Amino acid sequence: MASHRIERTTEDIKRELTAIFRELKDPRVQQVFLSIVRVEVTNDLSYCTVSVSAIEGIDSAKEAVKGLKSAAGFIRRELGHRLHLRHVPELIFNATDSIEYSANISRILSGLDIKKEDED
Repeated sequence: MASHRIERTTEDIKRELTAIFRELKDPRVQQVFLSIVRVEVTNDLSYCTVSVSAIEGIDSAKEAVKGLKSAAGFIRRELGHRLHLRHVPELIFNATDSIEYSANISRILSGLDIKKEDED
């Protein structure tokens, strides 16, 4: 039963973080198209690891993470107001290159010349 609660809370946090990111005024975050790749919450809701990726690449994502870390207090307070949690987890932001990686795989796959065989 507890795992369902954690999963539901994780999805709620991801949804609200997406909305909060759009409202941030920090230019490091505002000028980059950020996507939340993964949200992991500990069982006791004390820590929340948020992995973000940017279409512009890993360097832009790392710069945006600096902005997110500086706004972590504001983000945590907003999260508490929106979700009405008793204990709002401490937010840990990580930059990943998963969007760039998946776009590269897509480019490679579309470049392959695969011939379909006729079935008789």
